Amino acid sequence: MRKIIINGGRPLKGEVAVSGAKNSVVALIPAIILADDVVTLDGVPAISDVESLIDIMTLMGASVDHDGETLTIDPRGVKDIPMPYGKINSLRASYYFYGGLLGRFGQAVVGLPGGCDLGPRPIDLHLKAFEAMGASISYEGEAMRLSTKGQPLKGAHIYMDTVSVGATINTMIAASRAKGRTVIENAAREPEIIDVATLLNNMGAHIRGAGTDIITIEGVEKLHGTRHQVIPDRIEAGSYIAIAAAIGEGIKVTNVLYEHLESFISKLEEMGVRMTVDEDSIFVEKQDKLKAVSIKTSPYPGFATDLQQPITPLLLKAEGRGNIRDTIYEKRINHVAELARMGAHISVLGSQIIYDGPNDLTGAAVKATDLRAGAALVTAGLMAKGTTEISNIEFILRGYSDIIEKLRNLGADIKIIEGD
Repeated sequence: MRKIIINGGRPLKGEVAVSGAKNSVVALIPAIILADDVVTLDGVPAISDVESLIDIMTLMGASVDHDGETLTIDPRGVKDIPMPYGKINSLRASYYFYGGLLGRFGQAVVGLPGGCDLGPRPIDLHLKAFEAMGASISYEGEAMRLSTKGQPLKGAHIYMDTVSVGATINTMIAASRAKGRTVIENAAREPEIIDVATLLNNMGAHIRGAGTDIITIEGVEKLHGTRHQVIPDRIEAGSYIAIAAAIGEGIKVTNVLYEHLESFISKLEEMGVRMTVDEDSIFVEKQDKLKAVSIKTSPYPGFATDLQQPITPLLLKAEGRGNIRDTIYEKRINHVAELARMGAHISVLGSQIIYDGPNDLTGAAVKATDLRAGAALVTAGLMAKGTTEISNIEFILRGYSDIIEKLRNLGADIKIIEGD
């Protein structure tokens, strides 16, 4: 079992570039199944989720060439084969194969999605949309079968009972090859949805309204190849900005789209974090006193649930009492006990996380319980006096491209070792 070892308390300085968006690329790759020619993605992050998706696409018959940040996929050889086990079960984003396979073949047998344990994350909205478009659903052990029984998917008017990024994207993917018009109401508005819609439109789809709460898709018979630049990862950007504010002595975070981070930046400004925002970068100064704030997550453009955990170690530096309430994933609290092991005055009270600061953290043996909790522990380890040992690091490597190298370049004493 590999572990991350951090000798903390070292000030960081320099420049760090944000990689392509994990939450985009895990949908972009399955969407390529719909194409009738080669698709190239630029700016692909070096994360284990991408490696798993490449393995799955290869298993299905696609030709894949992965060279650095460039990923070229020829999906013409893809076959409709059952994929119930293995890597498919480790990925939450495996459900995007439902939309891609339904759109191309009219059927799919795919394992139930895995990923981080953040409490109930049902896929009923996805299934409701597919049923409205003419698909039937049955279960076969640990897999799900979706089928249109030889008929093409048909356009439908779909209202999302709750705002869901995954269901919005999955419906959009399937509807691109459906017969007729599909309208999604109460659609999610995240930048990653716009990114997927841009790829599909560049492939010949007719999608309007991505980024608003009403998306209209006119189905087409064929989609062609294209080249697409993945947007920067706003969650990775926020994570490094939080690190810079927590222990930096002047750090420039590049490849950032400010408009994707407005609510996050506003909360940092409320804390008193001093920053300079440029067109595609943010320079974070060395900080003095920070004040405690309260955070409530909400769908985009609100404060992102994926940034709730990465900002928590920075909050522990602030003076006063604050609270965090995650309205998206109430179970996103597993980092709290781990931070407490490092000496943080933080606890869970009802549906809120309560913290008091400022805190002096001490290195400890801790465990990453999910992707963003792992990011929080890395930040805490950089801040802490002494040595921090993080286990379950596979969660972290799922979503942060070249994180060890990037932090070393800023001056961090961090490495991966083989543990017992």
